[in-house]
Amino acid sequence: MKKAIILINAFTQSEGELNQPKRMKEELAKLGVEAHIMRNSPAALEAEADFCIFLDKDKYAARAIEKRMRLFNRAEAIETCDDKMLTFLALDCVPQPETISSRLCYSADAPVDGQFLDEAESRLGYPMVVKENHGSLGRQVYLARDRAELCSLATRLQYVPHLYQKFIAESSGRDVRVICVGGEAVACMKRENERDFRSNLSAGGRGEPFPVDGEIRRLASLVSTCLKLDYCGIDLLLSHDGYLVCEVNSNAFFGGIENVTGINVAASYACYILNEIR
Repeated sequence: MKKAIILINAFTQSEGELNQPKRMKEELAKLGVEAHIMRNSPAALEAEADFCIFLDKDKYAARAIEKRMRLFNRAEAIETCDDKMLTFLALDCVPQPETISSRLCYSADAPVDGQFLDEAESRLGYPMVVKENHGSLGRQVYLARDRAELCSLATRLQYVPHLYQKFIAESSGRDVRVICVGGEAVACMKRENERDFRSNLSAGGRGEPFPVDGEIRRLASLVSTCLKLDYCGIDLLLSHDGYLVCEVNSNAFFGGIENVTGINVAASYACYILNEIR
């Protein structure tokens, strides 16, 4: 019997976050795999198994475990997807909203660079999306509606890696979430939020099934290949010119999309993993 580790963040508590490892354990058991859910810890990093499903974002732990066993996703892919600017740069072959990276600041009490904000205003306009490079569930995503709000955010994030992105007005509060396994789109839903520009279900959005068309299949394959992903969630904005890749999540929760579409994402991922390790 094959053995697996399902590694989760050391501080995970919510049922929504714990659903993912529980579902993967269930589906792996049906395939004859003994899976153990473990929190990120020194003991977990030393555990023996045939493979590890890595549901954390700790790049150091990922690198350590990958020295001993196959990781799903691979450490490099997790690291790239956890940094929104690295993701943007890696996906220069796909349509994305125009994006400008902040400059890193190391000087104490440095003033915000007004000339830089002038350029951001000129290129991106208002409202403008501002994102911390590291963040989950839409919590580190903000909207600057004018120069005062932009300056306030720039000051607040002066020492935090972040980016500035063009706001796609026609997609405000709505997007398409695509779950990909092995480079194939296996489930898709449209998310809408009438009260917030962020469509995340965790931010109050609601989902409904959405057809997987040829362009979604093409983007799913291209993004997965570019980022070397076994599994991911891709968020597509609905612009007047077609889909724009907004973000890619290597540990995208699938509980919501399973409930909305009735598709067993966990089973698809489990089958893919076993085929890979064979």
